[in-house]
Amino acid sequence: MRATFMYGPGDVRVEEVPDPTIVEPTDAVVRVTLACVCGSDLHPYRSMPATDDGAPMGHEFLGVVEQVGDAVTDLAPGDLVVSPFAFSDNTCPFCQDGFHTACQHGGWYGAGGVGGAQAEKIRVPQASGTLVKLPSDVDESQLPGLLTLADVYLTGYHAAFMAKVRPGQTVAVIGDGAVGLSAVLAAKQMGADKIILMGRHTDRTDLGRKFGATDVVAERGAEGVAKVMDLTGGEGSHVVLEAVGHMPAYEQAYGIVRPGGVISRVGVPQYEDAPVGFGSLFGKNATLNGGPAPVRAYIEAAIPQVLSGEIDPGLVFDAEVSLDDVAEGYRLMDSREKLKVLVRP
Repeated sequence: MRATFMYGPGDVRVEEVPDPTIVEPTDAVVRVTLACVCGSDLHPYRSMPATDDGAPMGHEFLGVVEQVGDAVTDLAPGDLVVSPFAFSDNTCPFCQDGFHTACQHGGWYGAGGVGGAQAEKIRVPQASGTLVKLPSDVDESQLPGLLTLADVYLTGYHAAFMAKVRPGQTVAVIGDGAVGLSAVLAAKQMGADKIILMGRHTDRTDLGRKFGATDVVAERGAEGVAKVMDLTGGEGSHVVLEAVGHMPAYEQAYGIVRPGGVISRVGVPQYEDAPVGFGSLFGKNATLNGGPAPVRAYIEAAIPQVLSGEIDPGLVFDAEVSLDDVAEGYRLMDSREKLKVLVRP
């Protein structure tokens, strides 16, 4: 089969590799029908040390089950499924608490001998706990929206969920990437009264307005903080959803959060030392939370929302490439020519 590997900055290759097989009785093998490039894939694309052993890429996919291990009794060949970006047993104490990305028996696609999803097929460990069946008669037009439940929409939702967004609040979203726009959509679903989207790419912020943003702030740094403070009557935002992961975004977040407010981060942090002292969080009695989104905890409730048309998170996809052209998908997203790219094997 064909699968995507990264060998260093900008070096994405599609190669022929053996088909995956059942290794553990809890495994399944899935034929990938739709995948995509994630914003987090761009971190290694820009900075991964060059290596002779390519790293398998991709962690978001829909597909059709081809094989199941002996311990997998609730899935069968032919089932259409969506997978969270991390696999989990859905039964350990952490999963039961709703934090599947910390599963005691879980892990990540593309690591530990598990292949990536930008491929024709993938082995799924802990298949019963991970894979969620979809109706077999799903309309083709709804598949992109369902694919966002593997990661991007539910990562934005996780930011809003962890911040406990509620009706009447002001929510600021930092970042106009696909996760930031998804956070806007989720905050709207949760009843936020005022949603300020901080981003400067008008094609993206226009979609943000469609998703529910009431205001757009293109300015950054101190100027951006001042603009948000002006929009909130000098009070700041009840909730700040940070979907970038760089220190300037975090600094912007604690600059605009209201005293007693919440900063929820889901942008993968590209730094280790986040200030939490008097000038950042302590002085405002602000709460900091967020982390890798346990999308398995949310996915079953979100499927009917997509199928009914209540939400259309698939609008974040604005380009599509074949698996053979996946390197072009990376380039388009890295250059910001496109927001999020579908990959069709």
